[in-house]
Amino acid sequence: MADGTRIVDLEAVPENGSYRFTAKDPFANETELILVRCDEDPGVRAWSNTCPHESQSLDVGDGAAIRDDAIVCPRHGSHFDTCSGECDDGPAAGTTLPGVDLAVEDGEIHLADDRYTFLHEGGTDDDEGPGSTSHLSL
Repeated sequence: MADGTRIVDLEAVPENGSYRFTAKDPFANETELILVRCDEDPGVRAWSNTCPHESQSLDVGDGAAIRDDAIVCPRHGSHFDTCSGECDDGPAAGTTLPGVDLAVEDGEIHLADDRYTFLHEGGTDDDEGPGSTSHLSL
């Protein structure tokens, strides 16, 4: 059995897109992470959902853009290798996405990074309700 909290089944990670989830980081902050397919074992990688160039979310809720085995930043078009997280073009060239350790066993992806605690699928704001509980409209 894999160590770590189960995140999702491997089949839920799209071939050309990402699966977004929220975890608590080493500083007890909620942080968004994305799972993307990778041709190297174990077939998937987890990266921070933030472009290091200007704190742009790579997946804003409908999956990150993937082109030629690279995650594409929607703001400036930098490409991050899905397996290494490295960027070799665009404004983010020379940077690498922060990664998170995973384990895959029997088709299930587990968070295997002691620095992070899985909280829920989706983004940091996905579980927030309306800004007001009032039923009045003006």
